[in-house]
Amino acid sequence: MANDSVRFLDTTLRDGEQSAGIGMTVDEKIEIAKQLQKLNVDIIEAGFAASSPGDFQAVSTIAREVRGPVICSLARAHPNDVDQAWEAIKGAESPRIHVFLSSSDIQVMHQLRKNREEVIEMAVTMVERAKSHCSDVEFSPMDATRTNPEYLFQMLEAVIRAGATTVNIADTVGYAIPSDFARLLREVQEKVTGMDKVTLSVHCHNDLGLAVSNSLAAVEAGARQVEGCINGIGERAGNASLEEIIMGLDTRKDLFNVDINVDTTQLYPTSRLVSRITGMSVQANKAVVGENAFRHASGIHQDGVLKDRSTYEVMQPERVGVPGNSLVLGKLSGRAGLQSRLEALGYSLSREEVTTVFESFKELADKKREVTDRDLEILMDEEKRSASEPVSYLLEHIHFSSGDHDIPTATVKLVDSTGNEVVDASTGNGPVDAACKAIDRVIGCSAKLVDFNVQSVSEGLDSIGTVTVRIENDGRTFFGRGASTDIIVASAKAYLSAVNRMLAADEEANLPAVGTTPD
Repeated sequence: MANDSVRFLDTTLRDGEQSAGIGMTVDEKIEIAKQLQKLNVDIIEAGFAASSPGDFQAVSTIAREVRGPVICSLARAHPNDVDQAWEAIKGAESPRIHVFLSSSDIQVMHQLRKNREEVIEMAVTMVERAKSHCSDVEFSPMDATRTNPEYLFQMLEAVIRAGATTVNIADTVGYAIPSDFARLLREVQEKVTGMDKVTLSVHCHNDLGLAVSNSLAAVEAGARQVEGCINGIGERAGNASLEEIIMGLDTRKDLFNVDINVDTTQLYPTSRLVSRITGMSVQANKAVVGENAFRHASGIHQDGVLKDRSTYEVMQPERVGVPGNSLVLGKLSGRAGLQSRLEALGYSLSREEVTTVFESFKELADKKREVTDRDLEILMDEEKRSASEPVSYLLEHIHFSSGDHDIPTATVKLVDSTGNEVVDASTGNGPVDAACKAIDRVIGCSAKLVDFNVQSVSEGLDSIGTVTVRIENDGRTFFGRGASTDIIVASAKAYLSAVNRMLAADEEANLPAVGTTPD
């Protein structure tokens, strides 16, 4: 790749999944990976293969099925991690092992409890081990921006000699300020022997709200790989938002003068997919992909946009894949009209899938006078979620009664994986609480509801409502999502979705361990 091109490493499936409360299934990770393939990112960090049997399975499946991008697995500087990473990615068209190790005195002393020389020796030994498996090896000094610069330079020189092909300056705790970060990167290029033969990468966190700014400053300073997550999800305050960095470079080509390989028209569909699967909503005023990103309320702005969009828009909505004018469908709409609109929204369906979706569409159209694009997106989200989520129990029926002078009561009928129907009922302090307790009674377990969020996806009293919940059990957090024109039904679906994830995690925990656990 030419020196004036910037590559993107997407770590949504690895660092993004470390967001509190997110836990993706293997099928969901594969679905995101295939969308990232459409987006044409250069590298997909598919996971942390040694961390769990589920992650190993996800990384290895993505390595086999996704072609085009480099497929990467993270590994601690430990022999088992490196070997498991290779076992997971060896079926990839272009495999990469990404080794990381703490470098700041704070982490070396308090976490690793080793001296500086021992840490460099660990880094070199594990990079050499990774290099014995594959030619593409990335190394990250963790907490690099709080690391003594001279020690950082020494560590980078050592891993480059050991065979690293990409060195990644990680702002692990979001400590960097753009001007200072750029200065550090220039010093790395000037003082580290061998930097001209490897790719300089950056990985920025958003603890001070500067992850995107730091990433763009890094590109100006000479970095040619940028790491981040879709929607900026990730540990604590999140990672750099890839969609914002991509459109920053695309919109300001005059300033950055670099090429990117990304298909920007896939940014909005990718954002929506990640939001659906993770249960993390995109705020309305989010740059590039937020619902209000291309909406104008001010009369002056509306006047200008009607005359020429460039008066108040620095990029076109079509450029990032935002759907054009909505076509409203209703109960008299046919299969062809539905399929045409779904294709315009970016969905590609087989004849059998169209038939299934059309049945759900007709049920929705009977409840709503008009079905909008946003309704269709939720409908498709529900279809995909039901096809990909772990399902131990299905909600067959729910009945509830409530009122200001009545005791809220809910009755549910669930169907288990063997086809058995189980009915039970419960009271609660409201219809949602009663429904959740009735589900608990059927399944024979309980979880604490720690977050409950309701959102209307379109205007009107007949709008579809989406409910996102997070439950807690034995210190673990699971999320679930449901949608319906009836908010109590949506709540029950969301709670059951989260419970199914919890049950799936219990099953995974009983699988044989992957390798051995480091000390």
